[in-house]
Amino acid sequence: MAERIILHIDMDAFFASVEQRDNPQLLARPVAVVGRGGRTVVVTSSYEARTLGVKTGMNKFEAKRICPELIFVEACHEKYTQACREIVKILYVFSPDIEVYSIDESFLDITNVRRLLGEPLEIGRKIKQAIRGKLDLSCSVGIGPNKLLAKLAGSRHKPDGLFRIKAEDAPKELENLAVDELCGIGKKTTQVLNSLGIYTCSQLAKADPGLLRKRFGIGGEILKQMGAGKDDATIMPFGYEPKACSIGHSMTLEHDISACADIARCILGLSDMVGRRMRREGLSGRTISVVFRYSDFHTFSRQKKIPASTDDTRVIYSQAMAIIGNTSLSKPLRLLGVSVSGLEKNQEDFFLFEEDARKKKLNRALDSINGHFGEGVLKFAALLGADEPNKVISPSWRPCGVRKY
Repeated sequence: MAERIILHIDMDAFFASVEQRDNPQLLARPVAVVGRGGRTVVVTSSYEARTLGVKTGMNKFEAKRICPELIFVEACHEKYTQACREIVKILYVFSPDIEVYSIDESFLDITNVRRLLGEPLEIGRKIKQAIRGKLDLSCSVGIGPNKLLAKLAGSRHKPDGLFRIKAEDAPKELENLAVDELCGIGKKTTQVLNSLGIYTCSQLAKADPGLLRKRFGIGGEILKQMGAGKDDATIMPFGYEPKACSIGHSMTLEHDISACADIARCILGLSDMVGRRMRREGLSGRTISVVFRYSDFHTFSRQKKIPASTDDTRVIYSQAMAIIGNTSLSKPLRLLGVSVSGLEKNQEDFFLFEEDARKKKLNRALDSINGHFGEGVLKFAALLGADEPNKVISPSWRPCGVRKY
């Protein structure tokens, strides 16, 4: 059986690179892409800024203190999503087995097409050239026998890198590699592993499986396999992704709020965004959740289960407001979020009451108009004059499906 050949395509400083491409005055300069308003954080930064200490997640003031010459650019999610769509089109030329992992990362399985396209490194080189030629953007390509090693190969040779880790080379590559260098091993897991005396991938591969099981459950066996560079995860093309557990939106507010009218206006806007995504995907849900964050960053959530599934903005809003009415808020709010879980596919339209049918038709009409003429062309009167949601696109955005918004 032929060895699997997986490519990981990772765009270099994607958002910042798009901005530098579109504005030559930003080339070779430290750039940070941020959201709108004073409370935004650095979404990503150019490599020129990264070498000076600017990191994703820094607030603007901290980033400017570290790098006084830093140039802030407000994110334009339409440009990034369009670039992602173009990248996906290019990748489909090389293989139909593609998984869009995030807005700036994709996996490509070329196991079944390598005889047609050439050696893996040559295919990776052609992909880089195609993306550069069509979009004037650079990417790093990692190649491996599985997704884990392909991503590792690319991440260790950025920017504009091209590197392959073969199965037989994995032990050498992983021997002294810190466990947190592997995708899927985060800060907390690393801390636990370190407390067990496990610091490198080779130590993880040799660890007592019973000890790992005791601390991590069945996940301990997976961690041991990862330490040895083994990964059975398959490519997940569009339409085969795991079923979404929830659909939600949150908003960091331009200033702390506590007035009921301000909270209600924000909740209505969030409920509208959630409802439109649910209806687009043909989903409804019966558990409404609200996320609260105080100015001191203390965050908590409350939820409520309703008798019947819904995708109606008004129902989501009214239930979210009911949750707020039953929640004692001790401080002004910095962030609010609304989500719906317990998702299921909508059934064929059948309404006992004419009023329900009328609401369904109205939602369809609103969605159709906003979809055709642009988001927010029609909106609730209560939202007129309200602050628009911060349009920083999430890295988890996808060109289609539930994560497209």
